[in-house]
Amino acid sequence: MPLDRLVLIIACVLISAAVTVWLGVVLLTAFSVPFGWLALIPASLVGYVVFRVIAERAGNKTEDHYDEMEN
Repeated sequence: MPLDRLVLIIACVLISAAVTVWLGVVLLTAFSVPFGWLALIPASLVGYVVFRVIAERAGNKTEDHYDEMEN
């Protein structure tokens, strides 16, 4: 993958994360929600994504490119 494409993907992810946080803050100003509960939302989403990536990687034998390599 070219470096410029990787930088563009990272920039898009960071911008979308910032917009999501900003919209969340704007919406939460209308409600009184304890801050501790707000930390559980992104933490649970990150945990879910990590779980899915590990489950997909462990269950897919075609992804094991290095298993067939000889030293």
